[in-house]
Amino acid sequence: MSLAEPVASALRDAGLDPLYVEDLVRATLEEDLAGGIDVTTEATVPEQQQVMATLTAREAGIVAGLPVMEAVFAAVSDSVTCERRVADGSWVEPGTPVLTVSGPGREVLLAERTALNLGSHLSGIATATSDWAEALNGTRVVVRDTRKTTPLLRPLEKYAVRVGGGENHRSSLSEAALIKDNHVAAAGGISAAYRAVRQAAPDLPVEVEVDDVRGAMEAVEAGAELVLLDNFSVEQVREAVAAVGGRARLEASGGLSL
Repeated sequence: MSLAEPVASALRDAGLDPLYVEDLVRATLEEDLAGGIDVTTEATVPEQQQVMATLTAREAGIVAGLPVMEAVFAAVSDSVTCERRVADGSWVEPGTPVLTVSGPGREVLLAERTALNLGSHLSGIATATSDWAEALNGTRVVVRDTRKTTPLLRPLEKYAVRVGGGENHRSSLSEAALIKDNHVAAAGGISAAYRAVRQAAPDLPVEVEVDDVRGAMEAVEAGAELVLLDNFSVEQVREAVAAVGGRARLEASGGLSL
């Protein structure tokens, strides 16, 4: 299986690796077939029958994942064509046509569930991200994601966050350092942990997670430029912002809701 260049190009434009998406699509289709065939479709749909299907939104929200959905349909047959009815990142209302698919009926039905699963999942992430981004509109605060992603779907889920107006945190353990309580305990304190990481990785971004305002101050005094306020109350966040006084960027995580 090899994705056609227009499909691969659309994935690259979305910041996605076509080889990664291709491998993921292959695995999901194989999972659906489990080494067999689509028994129901092959029994009821004539081999030469051509169909046209339009995927529509059932709920209001942000559409994300169209390049990925196109990759799914392209993977089953180069005879299946897709026409986007909206752009990725568009807000849609229930009943809005999103994607029209044409081609051999058997291939379209084989790809349908995998395409819908991925597109629905990514659109949900983008919509939730958009809700947060809208609530923060007009401030200097941005929405960031985490590494708490579905195994093997991290690139897609982080892409959906971008579509929804959010910003990506580190994508891997090697991309940036995040000193958490376990690291602090092992190193013997916040300052010691920061110095150890900075010495080991002088060119990487380093963030320090803290549990209270005093920890935030220690991290800043050690040299941290980014401090994660873990499970702080709103009042504690206010205290930390005032205490740090702009000497470092602050990030709040845990216990947050709209």
